Amino acid sequence: MTPDSGEQSSRFTDGAILWPLLALAGPLTATQLLQVAYNLTDTFWVGRLGADPVTALSFAWPIVFLLVSLGAGMTNAGTILVAQHSGAGNDDRLGHVTGQTMAFNALLSVLVAAFGFVFAPYLLQAIGATPGTAVHDQATTYLRIVVLGMPFTFGFHVFMAVLRGWGDTKTPMYLMVGSVGLNLVLDPFFVLGFADNPLFGWLGLQGLQATLHGATGFDGYGVAGAAFATVLSRGLAALVGAWLLFGGHVGLRLAIEDLLPSRATIEQIVRIGTPGAIDQSTQSIAAIVMTALVATVGQDAVAAYGIGTRFVSLVWLPMAAMGMSVETVVGQNLGGGHRDRARRTVYVAIAILAATFVVASALTVTFAAQIVDVFITGEGSAAVVDHGATFLRIVAPTWAIMAVYHMMNGAFYGAGSTRLAMSIGVSSLWGVRALAAIVLVLLLGFGATGAWIAIALSNVTAALVGAYWFFDGRWMQDVLGEAATEQDGSGERSEPTD
Repeated sequence: MTPDSGEQSSRFTDGAILWPLLALAGPLTATQLLQVAYNLTDTFWVGRLGADPVTALSFAWPIVFLLVSLGAGMTNAGTILVAQHSGAGNDDRLGHVTGQTMAFNALLSVLVAAFGFVFAPYLLQAIGATPGTAVHDQATTYLRIVVLGMPFTFGFHVFMAVLRGWGDTKTPMYLMVGSVGLNLVLDPFFVLGFADNPLFGWLGLQGLQATLHGATGFDGYGVAGAAFATVLSRGLAALVGAWLLFGGHVGLRLAIEDLLPSRATIEQIVRIGTPGAIDQSTQSIAAIVMTALVATVGQDAVAAYGIGTRFVSLVWLPMAAMGMSVETVVGQNLGGGHRDRARRTVYVAIAILAATFVVASALTVTFAAQIVDVFITGEGSAAVVDHGATFLRIVAPTWAIMAVYHMMNGAFYGAGSTRLAMSIGVSSLWGVRALAAIVLVLLLGFGATGAWIAIALSNVTAALVGAYWFFDGRWMQDVLGEAATEQDGSGERSEPTD
């Protein structure tokens, strides 16, 4: 542990709340932007191939999200434990918690990759992709390549999670810059090759384009190329992240012995992480249900849903980043026994984001059609733009309300109240969304618009239920246990029992 680890922790538990939140949220926003850039880059270049390849990606993404979410809860357990141990001053536990989180997720990622590769075509068929069609074949290829890279994806997520819990969001951002930069370079060539690649025309390099295509005859790998580029980029980031941890270059130092399984710590990771994994898995299952329901309307609607959700994920980057910042600051303050400060952190975050998303919603509603049009060209694009614009006009007005939910949810996670967060997410957000969509799309015949209304309705419901439990106050529990928060007879903080 570096000598300034105490200062690293105290900057979140002492003084003003606003600036520590922004200091964390700024790099996190950039990191999340870069994370979304993977999907947006794939969508943009695959979109040059037409509507069918974009539809294939729209079918594959919910399943990728589902498989990744199985490990996301476990990596989030690393964030919670590192944050609370740091706030409690238990610096000697940080390397151990990091190593156990990494080892557990490595095993889990191999199992997830094997499952996803074998069952990819059946999972796609289950959500509405018709076997034997070009869409199903392309989606299967994309999904299988991406899931084989799951160990890299999980590994990099662990790296980001434990550093976030400690309070370092800049290092993951720098590493993500390099990874996304590589993906940006690889994507146009892996997808389109040389002959039909508009990049050369934009750069005025048509002569080089003709030479390269004449020498190689390379016409790209299509949808598979986008998957290859993403896996290679993430793989490099994961390897560099591991090197930084084992070399002690990021404050947290990881040793080989930290990877040796400790039953007590693994059980704690599973106890904390499982509700989060269920929460995020339910989120992805709801996305799959929504995709299947939208598929009953038509493939144009599926493509619009894929584009719309990708754009929403981009706009929501400040919300996601601030939610993770709240998780870290709340976790460190509860670890240090500062419960009032933990609650005030949420109020500050809500005030910032509510104002931000009122403006963002207004702009999105105004320019909805133009936004969707950026991501699709070719045959069938007009119908996709029409569905996508309707999606944005219905969903965008609820963004400020969702900001309230996400900040409170970040506090629940930071406190280790993952079962509460799971319960709210499963029932009030994703459960309501799926049920409302089934009623509106299948029973009442609202078409794709019914699915969009269901999303907006679930956003409002989740915020109301989350607010009730937040003001109830029972979420402020310290996952390190009483031994970590109470003082012993000597007046010093006791060591944690885990």
